[in-house]
Amino acid sequence: MKSLKDKVVVITGAGSGIGRALALQAAREGARLAISDVDGEGLAETARLAEAAGAKEVLTDKVDVADRAAMAGYAKQVAEHFGTVNVVVNNAGVSLTGTFDKLPYEDLDWIMGINFWGVVHGSKEFLPHLVASGDGHLINISSLFGLLSMPGQSAYNAAKYAVRGFSESLREELLIAKAPVGVTVVHPGGIKTAIARNARYAEGEDGERTARMFDKKLARTTPEKAAEVIFDGMRAGKARVLVGGDAHLLHTVAKVLGARYQDLVAKQYKKLGSR
Repeated sequence: MKSLKDKVVVITGAGSGIGRALALQAAREGARLAISDVDGEGLAETARLAEAAGAKEVLTDKVDVADRAAMAGYAKQVAEHFGTVNVVVNNAGVSLTGTFDKLPYEDLDWIMGINFWGVVHGSKEFLPHLVASGDGHLINISSLFGLLSMPGQSAYNAAKYAVRGFSESLREELLIAKAPVGVTVVHPGGIKTAIARNARYAEGEDGERTARMFDKKLARTTPEKAAEVIFDGMRAGKARVLVGGDAHLLHTVAKVLGARYQDLVAKQYKKLGSR
């Protein structure tokens, strides 16, 4: 797919951050948008901005991607409304920080429901429509933490590694079937969004301190740049897209060191904790 002009683009988690930036980028390219989020106010603002940016049409729905029945109904509604679906971006995501022994099952279910099952639901329900379009593309948002692991991120790592494995396997199946659908899995590094401030934290974690550190030291790439890189990767037919210099650097380090990178990370993390 070389252009988004007049294409129907579905984006979950479009109320802010990368999702909003993707919606505005697609709008500037003349796409027709179906955007969703659990944040109704944020979603309405994205719709307003997208219309001003040139979107041919904007359909908004408040949808919880973790709700299987809701996602099934949403996919059916979007396909009936537009008559086709060309691009689906499973972007909705949340963050959970804390050592594994302190994470309650409720929070583990919460993050897996959104970050993993949300991607599965979006892929499963929209895939027939992408195939029927004859020119479809599925974009699943993983993370740099779907390529390497970090302490305090066991649940987030688990979900994002799962998105990667699921997406790569699905891409292989579609290649074997010669289906007219491309699959791209995206691994952003630190993006300037509110994900850390909206995160859940285990007991004893200083969420405010973590959010400040993320905002000041880790969030290097703007959502707008991320959206540009993601859609460029889609147009190039890339199976994997890394976003941000930090993603490229740390992925390379992990590849060079192999499993030994875990010892290096643990050592550096311990030093930071002692300061």
